[in-house]
Amino acid sequence: MLISALVAALLVIGGGVYSVTGPGRGRPSAKESEPATPSGSPSVDQGDGKGAGGGPDEYDLNAGIKPGEAPVWLSSNRTELPGSGASQYGPWRVGDVVVKVMFKEITAHGVGDGREKWKITLESGLCGVPRAPSADGKLVVGVKASDSEGAHCTHLQQIDLATGKAGWKTEVPQENSYDSAFEFNLVITGGTVAVARSAVVSGFSVTDGRKLYGTSKTGGCYPAAVGGGGGRLFNVRNCPDPNDAAGKSQVMIEEADPVTGAPKWNYLYDKGWNLGRIYSADPLAVAAYHSDRKVWNITAFTPDGKVRSQTESKFGVQSRCNGWGDGSGDLHGCVGAVVDADTLYIAAGKPGKDLGIDTTDEVVAVDLGTGAEKWHAAAPKGRAMWPLAVEDGKLLVYIQSGAGAAGAIAAVPVAGGGDPQVVLASPDAAKGAESVFYPSLVRMAWAGGRFFLLNGRVYSPKPTEVSHAILSFGR
Repeated sequence: MLISALVAALLVIGGGVYSVTGPGRGRPSAKESEPATPSGSPSVDQGDGKGAGGGPDEYDLNAGIKPGEAPVWLSSNRTELPGSGASQYGPWRVGDVVVKVMFKEITAHGVGDGREKWKITLESGLCGVPRAPSADGKLVVGVKASDSEGAHCTHLQQIDLATGKAGWKTEVPQENSYDSAFEFNLVITGGTVAVARSAVVSGFSVTDGRKLYGTSKTGGCYPAAVGGGGGRLFNVRNCPDPNDAAGKSQVMIEEADPVTGAPKWNYLYDKGWNLGRIYSADPLAVAAYHSDRKVWNITAFTPDGKVRSQTESKFGVQSRCNGWGDGSGDLHGCVGAVVDADTLYIAAGKPGKDLGIDTTDEVVAVDLGTGAEKWHAAAPKGRAMWPLAVEDGKLLVYIQSGAGAAGAIAAVPVAGGGDPQVVLASPDAAKGAESVFYPSLVRMAWAGGRFFLLNGRVYSPKPTEVSHAILSFGR
């Protein structure tokens, strides 16, 4: 009966998946959205974090939990959304809460039970979210000028994720007559939030919102995107060639001072190459692709910008991990890449006809010093796998539910690979809920012994359908 209920409970619609069950046990409940003003709500959900229960289609994600399995909680979207839904960003663990961002909302859930601890609802929609907050839990997001259709991205809003309070809000001043955007490309590094848009990049203080610098000049190269972290800031620039009849340009990666914006060093790729992703800021490891040749490569840099290694990769990755065909400018869009001092560990699979693949059924370890592949570790048959973190000489990976098994965290020795050994498993009854987190959209995090899985896109609730938003298990 349980299996039948789970099968009946899943409905795939386009790129998103919905549950047709009611809010079953193991799911946090949530109240209506707060008024559209930047304000903290210290206790949105006064319940027990297990949902209302009582519905005929209710099922328990922790039913029949076995010794050694970790309890799981699941939260579904209850916010009415315009059009075709909204993207979600995060998840970020800050103390005893995990935070996600979506539409106009910044929401925190208790890490252990999923109860909604606080929610901030903004006056207008989000139009830019960095990959991570500052070290002290300050997040700065881009917001639109208004809720009107076609409104531009004009302001920055600070949120303190540790307290659940909205901080300063400031307008991003135009630097020239072309400085106008519907989206901001943002990165927080050190005490700076860098904002890229329409061939312009400027920096602002995360602490008080004051402007630190404007667009710097590097020859005839104009900024296209920003990335970084851990106190390092990188600009990606396009460098047009006025003598090229085809109008082709070259791409440059440049390290800049996050306080002044002044360039430190740069590296210019050959024509035809596009910088797709930054895997790590320190050490710097990036991916680039060549659309015409249908190849991609990995480049590792020394701290002063010299090429440490550069190798065209023979294995395949999702396009979100090499940037192919992606125009978002999100340099940190790869989910499934972990870097330590000498090695890149990346979710991979058999190369496809194009530069992106659908299934990542192995992890490849790449030596950053030589560019050589050190080892491959295969996922269990019929399941996908993504690296999460390196701890105690082992690579921790998430193995997606499938082939009759629920999702799990496993460990692979970094010294030599081998078969993944499960160290933390979710209950068998949770595998249906886990399976609806679509692989090409998910975002994930491992923090403090817990795993957090976020759906990259959610949809408005319907009477018999809800969109799974975030799931977690751990101890």
